[in-house]
Amino acid sequence: MNISMGLSGDWILSCFKLNPFEHLNLSFDSSTDDVKRQYRKISLMVHPDKCKHPQAQEAFGALAKAQQLLLNDQERDYILTQVHAAKQELKMKRKKQLKKDTASKIKSLVDEGKHEQLYEQSEEFQKELKLKVREILTDQEWRRRKMAMRISEEEGRLKKDEEEQKEIRKKKREHEEQWEGTRENRVSSWRDFMKAGKKAKKGETRPPKLKTEDPNKSYVQRPVKKG
Repeated sequence: MNISMGLSGDWILSCFKLNPFEHLNLSFDSSTDDVKRQYRKISLMVHPDKCKHPQAQEAFGALAKAQQLLLNDQERDYILTQVHAAKQELKMKRKKQLKKDTASKIKSLVDEGKHEQLYEQSEEFQKELKLKVREILTDQEWRRRKMAMRISEEEGRLKKDEEEQKEIRKKKREHEEQWEGTRENRVSSWRDFMKAGKKAKKGETRPPKLKTEDPNKSYVQRPVKKG
């Protein structure tokens, strides 16, 4: 790709956002030194102070992020892992095609792998690889976002449960404090009730007790008829 076109277009911003190799126009086997050199070369051409393109600042930021990702061992290994997976898929696809094409299969066996090596270095294979890497990175990003969404939902649920538990504990604590705060009033009310009960017993008029037996037997008991 002609780097100078960055001065008159937005090719950097049109690159696939998940593949930093595309932003720097580098092959997947580029070294970290290649990354640094290419970044210095392109960034000078799209620097906002020198480039009048309306999106120069955004393009410059995209380049800086691309370099940062490729100089980070973990991020670089992740991308190269996806590249390796893309290559394996394309190789499997080619093997299936060769099984159908007997002439190509025989030539591949005769060349003892040289034919395959030349094919992987061809422009056709590199284009297919670039598209396959985009496909895999997109799929992985979709999975990552989906997982992040699930984690966010779970965290939201846990947070809600925690807030509900806090509210329950708060109400329980307030109830206990209110109960303790009215303790003196309850004790005082009980004491007043007990005092009032004692006064009522002292001043009340009681009915006379009924005697079941009269020792003097001053009355005549009527006979009770039986049967």
